Amino acid sequence: MVINGNLYCEMARSAAASLENNKDDINALNVFPVPDGDTGINMALTMSGVLDGLTHNGSVFDCAEKVAITLLRGARGNSGVILSLFFRGLAKQFKGSETADIELLAKAFENATKAAYGAVMEPKEGTILTVMRAASESAREYVDSGKDDVMGLFEHMRQASEDMLERTPEMLPVLKKAGVVDAGGQGFVVILEGMYS
Repeated sequence: MVINGNLYCEMARSAAASLENNKDDINALNVFPVPDGDTGINMALTMSGVLDGLTHNGSVFDCAEKVAITLLRGARGNSGVILSLFFRGLAKQFKGSETADIELLAKAFENATKAAYGAVMEPKEGTILTVMRAASESAREYVDSGKDDVMGLFEHMRQASEDMLERTPEMLPVLKKAGVVDAGGQGFVVILEGMYS
């Protein structure tokens, strides 16, 4: 199985819908860096543009580029900017590709994570960045183990991200004190769940 442009667009729309459906729960977790309760709203607004009839029957790169531009234009708040740059990193890795196989997907997630980290002057562990890194590292591990199943890859990334999310309170004392996981990290897990579904 490979990801073509049409399927990538469907995955992006599903991720956006998943965020929209879970934004209030994500908002309720928002205590870092500022307890303003808007991480879910910002992430959902950032991705909302892909819900408005984004379709594409061309290459995976062409669709990923459209998604990235839409997110960059709609980015809201710190979490939205990080998210938009993550999707921009995916698109850059897909450049020149008609479809994405499992190896290209793993490379794209690695590149996207680097792009997201590059957006933050002083990255803190225990945030959305840490959860993104867990996903990309697990993708590389999955591919290097010789497996070749795209659905399995996304399930593996989702599980690794969820596991890392549960550890975020141990990395950021403010999360532990509030008894919550990182809001942005939760949002990223929701995105992976949407893409997988």
